[in-house]
Amino acid sequence: MRGYRRSDKLLRGDSSRRSDRQSAPEANHVADLHAQQESRCARWTRDPPTLTRFPPSEESLLLSESNDLKASANTTFTAGDFSTAISQYDKALASCPNYLDYEIAVLKSNIAACHLKLADWKAAVVAADAALEGMQRVIKQQQQNSDGKKKTQQQQNPQEKEDDDADADTTVVELDPTLDEATALAHLQQRDAHHAAIARIRTKSLMRRARAKSELGGWANLQAALDDYTTLSTMPVDALPPQDKKIIQAALKELPGKVIQAREAEMGEMMGKLKELGNSVLKPFGLSTDMFKMQKDERTGGYSMSINQ
Repeated sequence: MRGYRRSDKLLRGDSSRRSDRQSAPEANHVADLHAQQESRCARWTRDPPTLTRFPPSEESLLLSESNDLKASANTTFTAGDFSTAISQYDKALASCPNYLDYEIAVLKSNIAACHLKLADWKAAVVAADAALEGMQRVIKQQQQNSDGKKKTQQQQNPQEKEDDDADADTTVVELDPTLDEATALAHLQQRDAHHAAIARIRTKSLMRRARAKSELGGWANLQAALDDYTTLSTMPVDALPPQDKKIIQAALKELPGKVIQAREAEMGEMMGKLKELGNSVLKPFGLSTDMFKMQKDERTGGYSMSINQ
């Protein structure tokens, strides 16, 4: 069950976290919202709800504060103060309603970028994972909304559904007939822009996670990085900037060999530990693992064992 996911980062009524441009009544109102959310979080610890949303006006105010903090963090990142930027992004997360998956994913992806600059690979992976999980929820919700709208239209126009099934054309996007043409076109452009933004943040998060896992090394991490770069290589050509394309192409050439080397090294280490364990068990019986010959099958990669008397 998913509700407010960061109970350890409750919103505080700290005036230092609000914009100096706010008037006293606005500042007091934001402080009240923080107190309300803290009270709600305390209740959710005892009896968490399925999902609770702020009224639109309160949500807008909290999101505005979060965006102001994010803008400040972006400036700090550009200045090269990555540790401070992480702190500011965390404050922006604390001000953002926890059900706004897209906004949270953007902040998490930015935090991953900070950790990459600091060479904190593990923290970068954690942040990028969180961003990608949020993007996945956004994409799923969009699909559900789209399917629901199509179902409603089909129920209202069953004959139109038969025509669509007989002669579907996925390249044509129909405008909402309930709106005038200008408004419908504006909605369509806004939707397309939002889809592009989601794809852009997902791409950045994948790039950041792949980089971090590559730097961490080890069989599992290198394989995961290769999987991410492979996913990125299947994206539309216009979805990736030229620099990222070069990084992906280089990684797809280098990583397979590194994965094999890491796998063989870890398998060798595992076999060495198994040999030590086997000797400790066999020694009381006057035996040792040297009496057993392990032979690798180059075709399958498996091992067979024989006993030397």
